[in-house]
Amino acid sequence: MEYRNALAFLDQHTNLEGNRADRFTIGNPAPNAPTLPTAGQIDGLSLEPMRAMMAALGDPHRAYRTIQVTGTNGKGSTARFAAATLRAMDLSVGLYTSPNLERVNERLNWDGRDITDEEFGAVMGLLAAVEPLIGHTPSRFELLTAAAFVWFAEQGVDVAVVEVGLLGRFDATNVIDADVAVITNIGKDHTDGAPGWERAVAAEKAGIIKPNSQVVLGDPMGELRPIFEAEPSAGMWVAGRDFDVESNNLAVGGRTIDLRTPGTTYDELFIPVHGAHQGANVASGLVAVEAFFGRPTPEELVTEAVGGIELPGRFEVVGGDPTVILDGAHNPQGGEAAFQTLNEEFARLGSWVLVVGLLSGKDPVEMLQALGAPDFDAVICTEPNWSRAIPAEEVAAAATSLGLSPEVVRKPVEALNRALAVTAADDLILVAGSIYVVGEVRSAITFE
Repeated sequence: MEYRNALAFLDQHTNLEGNRADRFTIGNPAPNAPTLPTAGQIDGLSLEPMRAMMAALGDPHRAYRTIQVTGTNGKGSTARFAAATLRAMDLSVGLYTSPNLERVNERLNWDGRDITDEEFGAVMGLLAAVEPLIGHTPSRFELLTAAAFVWFAEQGVDVAVVEVGLLGRFDATNVIDADVAVITNIGKDHTDGAPGWERAVAAEKAGIIKPNSQVVLGDPMGELRPIFEAEPSAGMWVAGRDFDVESNNLAVGGRTIDLRTPGTTYDELFIPVHGAHQGANVASGLVAVEAFFGRPTPEELVTEAVGGIELPGRFEVVGGDPTVILDGAHNPQGGEAAFQTLNEEFARLGSWVLVVGLLSGKDPVEMLQALGAPDFDAVICTEPNWSRAIPAEEVAAAATSLGLSPEVVRKPVEALNRALAVTAADDLILVAGSIYVVGEVRSAITFE
């Protein structure tokens, strides 16, 4: 199948990322339930269709070992840190992530390279041939997940690091029985925000834990921890108890951290990324690899792995004079982390301009406050080219309610150009609010 036909084939299937409801209503687990193995189920979701497709393909997801990562924030970065560390140990590594910034090929990565157009077309051709045999029409995300599992098997990977698309228990990726199950943190994305949402979300994310899984909790979880402990597992390592970032300092070109893991310590480990919050993601990724092997990773390999990491669209500096930063902060937690990073790591030499676009399901006022919009000198409201985009005018109205004087430029690239037109060399532009806004802008930037 030619690449353009493969994309057309994908587009014929329901895009749950683009069409899902603003907020799922999640059934809350009973507060005094002794165990919560299936609490918080989202109505209508099931893994049986995905299992049927895997069976028709010969169960390619069972051809290699796996590390699975879920969480509200940081799961993509954590997955990348884990994959880089595994590659440094001379393993063949598959990495499946979502969503993509610029091209769908980014979601399927093998040993540091994205799937080619030709390979993508070939695997989609196989899925198109198998689809009539499975008794249902898969979603777009199910097809992409199946494509990753097939392609990884074809490449003979030793291990695949798999990022969950949504929550966990009924996510298409959860047909795997992960050797290591990582939960970075809990936030209220994709919920109705009703009382008890924390327990409901935790119960869904706990669903990636299998009896053979070593569990890594990237957050202490507090009163939610019993929900994860109730799932049968091979053991559990908890941030703050079994591992921790003991220091996290600003450095030239990134940060240095001191990390304690269950088996060792790493001192003054340099990571070439912005944001103190990335320290927790490094920790979770490295501890996941330690759990996978049952022993610490040699320090020289860790230094090599994290020292060469790149995180596109995650507080990524893509231009100077003025400084242009892209950050896919898409919820209040991410917005607060972005604004904290901006204040800690970038001196205010000139004006700051915020270019922001949001998806539905987010409270525009809450997001603008999290991003620190009142502290910017100008705010330009835009909207992602996506079915769930909040109209730029609605974001602008929220900004006005905060006492700001926003400008509306609907197309993200034009919004960036407008920001560039009103800034000077010492100024700074932050593009944030949605990964789709960031991706569209990033595609228009020429990297040297």
